[in-house]
Amino acid sequence: MSKNLNRREFLKVGSMSTLALTLGATGVFSLAGQTGIAAARPAGNPVSGFGGYGSLVKDPNGILDLPRGFQYKIISKTGEIMPNGDLVPGLPDGMAAFQGPKNSTVLVRNHELRTNHDFPVNGKNPWSKGAAGGTTALVVTPDRKVVEEYVTNSGNIRNCAGGPTTWGTWLTCEETREMGHGFVFEVDPSDPENEMSKTPIRDMGYFSHEACSVDPSTGIWYLTEDNSPSFLYRFTPHDRSQKLGSLHKGGVLEAAAIDELTHNSASHFTPGQKIGIVWKEVKPERAKEDARDLGCIQFTRLEGSWFGGGAFWFDDTNAQTVSAPGRYGRIYRYFPSTNTLELFYESSSSNDLHAPDNITITPWGDLWIAEDGNPNGDRIIGLTPEGNVYPFGQNVFNDSEFAGPVFAPDGKTLFINIQSPGITFAIWGPFARRNSARQTAMSHAAPPPGFAPHISDKLIGYAEEHGMSPLAAAALERHGVTI
Repeated sequence: MSKNLNRREFLKVGSMSTLALTLGATGVFSLAGQTGIAAARPAGNPVSGFGGYGSLVKDPNGILDLPRGFQYKIISKTGEIMPNGDLVPGLPDGMAAFQGPKNSTVLVRNHELRTNHDFPVNGKNPWSKGAAGGTTALVVTPDRKVVEEYVTNSGNIRNCAGGPTTWGTWLTCEETREMGHGFVFEVDPSDPENEMSKTPIRDMGYFSHEACSVDPSTGIWYLTEDNSPSFLYRFTPHDRSQKLGSLHKGGVLEAAAIDELTHNSASHFTPGQKIGIVWKEVKPERAKEDARDLGCIQFTRLEGSWFGGGAFWFDDTNAQTVSAPGRYGRIYRYFPSTNTLELFYESSSSNDLHAPDNITITPWGDLWIAEDGNPNGDRIIGLTPEGNVYPFGQNVFNDSEFAGPVFAPDGKTLFINIQSPGITFAIWGPFARRNSARQTAMSHAAPPPGFAPHISDKLIGYAEEHGMSPLAAAALERHGVTI
């Protein structure tokens, strides 16, 4: 990817509206370009027993409240001019971050647009004319400057979330079943708007997609559905080599069902409960109907997902439950090694967690959650391996949702969106160091023995040094990364 990206001339964005805010230890604020006061909390914490970064400090600019010592910068805004003259599209949503040239970060960003919007994704090679959704990419330098911004796919409807592949592309998902839309598309940021970007992966289903995540040890994908009722799907590609083009060779789509219980509603689950599940094959073109007819698990409305350390994480944004009738939200994790589904966390208060949406695993192992619909203001919420929650940031600008949280490959910058009016932020400060042991504690699961790769001591050492699981390191090695 870096080789292809280097062929483009990086165009500097001279008119970018930016704001960086330093929250000093004394509570004094300073604008970007001035020296900030050292953070009160030293980098390197948290470790075991971490409970967050402390209380949030009020932002005098009225945009983002963050813990003391953290800064933000607006790196992209809807309606601004991109280097090619197009305008930045509206409603930014799910994102992925890839390593780019010269230690840059390549962000791929969804835009959850329908057919009409003041700021559509204006692509040159759309899949469907008149559809305003699609994806863009931003190349961000280590000092958080955008040097390139461009359209990567277009002609979609409601590109909500998706998931990064292990080979450097992004799967963007349409959250709809209107006008013949409702598919997954593969986007290559190094080859924008190619034919692949406008070719639906039909075997991954025709339904209201939300997010998808891959198990790097097996090449199997897990998908959530944003609709009510929602079903959880698994896609096993015919070609599990995890290489460019492999998903377009098709595969088998299945939906999760309860193995040993008589009911099929997730509302009966209790916190900490683990149940065995089975997978039932569904036809891609009628996945939802088949899942319902086969008695598969019915969730309320599924949203974000992430795979890490052998476990697949996903959330139900307004789960209807017996123990928490307020519909504040649930966090689930699924262990492929044992076909076990666990209700990991259930919120009982808007103060704890309300309406979880996009999620990500931090470099030190916590699950970070973007809220969408908290009546007290949407926040970024951290969830620890011990099941404790803490706030990291809050949108005090308006009542729009957070979307697309993702860390740069070096773990030093968090990128996130406020969907409306359409703002992409870079946030940095005394983030904790990478902690692979903590990441393991968050998931602690191995792949099935038949799929488990051989992991040498050298590979284990590499994984520890770079703060990743040995399985993730093995996946990189398999795809030609020099270890």
